[in-house]
Amino acid sequence: MLRQIFNFYINSSIHVALAVVAMTWVSLVQFEIGYDKNVLVFVFFATITGYNFVKYFGVAKFHHRSLAAWLKAIQIFSFFAFLGMCYYTLKLNLNSLIYLAVFGVITFLYAIPLLPMRYFRDSQKNLRQVSGLKVYVIALVWVFTTVFLPLIENGYHINIDVVITGVQRFIFVIVLMLPFEIRDLIYDSIKLATIPQQIGVRNTKIIGILLLVLFFLLEFFKDDIERVDIISNVVMLITTLCFVLFAHKKQFQYYSAFWVESLPILWLIVLLMLS
Repeated sequence: MLRQIFNFYINSSIHVALAVVAMTWVSLVQFEIGYDKNVLVFVFFATITGYNFVKYFGVAKFHHRSLAAWLKAIQIFSFFAFLGMCYYTLKLNLNSLIYLAVFGVITFLYAIPLLPMRYFRDSQKNLRQVSGLKVYVIALVWVFTTVFLPLIENGYHINIDVVITGVQRFIFVIVLMLPFEIRDLIYDSIKLATIPQQIGVRNTKIIGILLLVLFFLLEFFKDDIERVDIISNVVMLITTLCFVLFAHKKQFQYYSAFWVESLPILWLIVLLMLS
């Protein structure tokens, strides 16, 4: 029973939603903005809705009547998450809604086969299947959700420090996805052209190390450098580096899906303790 509950927690995207919420909260702490319940709860419900839509749309549309019990439960759960997202959408300001509309379209195109066939290498027609694009689309959406959305909602001026934070977050999310891409080497079509498929596992880890160093060094290009941010970045650099270095194709079942996905939550905990 506990294993089934835990699997539902992972497969229904609750864990990744908490990770996105944590990273959004990190931005609120870094830019000294107070706790924003509306944004954080919206992000939680929107992440569940978006991730489950992308993950299960292709399965559900062809097997609606023969869905496994766990998938039906996730569908019902996602429906209520969607309702929650709609409710908290109404609590956001107009500027936030405009930006959300743009990234809502990206999420839609990521799952729905609408784009012309000539842009793809295989039979799929959605952004998710464009060769080498998946990791960058996900990182871009995470950056908007966790950095720009909370700042726009709170009327924070978008300055150079915000832009640098966005670049750091983009880099960090890409590195977080490397253990997933290494794990999925066994399952992914070669036509997806993921980073490990193109350069191999060893070089992928080297790229991960270099990106983490860049993530850390960018902190010193900000106008406002905080000791707390530097310490928390060091903790995240070391911890994330360990997970990247120990990632391999035959991972423990929850290595990436739970532990790697928990790193943003760790980041928030470290920041709150230091603050």
